[in-house]
Amino acid sequence: MFPGYLFAHQAMTKTAHVEMLKARGLVRILGQRWDSLTPVPDAEIEALRHVAAADVAAMPHPYLREGQRMRVTHGALAGVEGIFVRSRPRQGMLVLSIELLQQSVAVELDCTAVTPVGALLAAPSGPGLHAA
Repeated sequence: MFPGYLFAHQAMTKTAHVEMLKARGLVRILGQRWDSLTPVPDAEIEALRHVAAADVAAMPHPYLREGQRMRVTHGALAGVEGIFVRSRPRQGMLVLSIELLQQSVAVELDCTAVTPVGALLAAPSGPGLHAA
């Protein structure tokens, strides 16, 4: 879903960090040092895992900061949350974002499969983009 990125979930030791740095094609690991890495929030990773397990087509989508947060209520993606973008009268796309990377993917859904989670999300204040 995110070409060029590998998400690893493990306890990081200095030795493990050095071994990861040896991986072919690895550009860098996000964070300052081996003992202060920058994690991707579990909720963002779980949403991506759910999409991968559901075997639905996920396509690249421009990164979104604002929009109506929705939760899928039924079907293969039940429980997944993201920003819903209506594309046709009864169809839309649920956009899942990795904030740290400032990248998103989208899956197509029927409008009846989602329900609002809360109020509109506002763009975060403060400094702009995170380096990745």
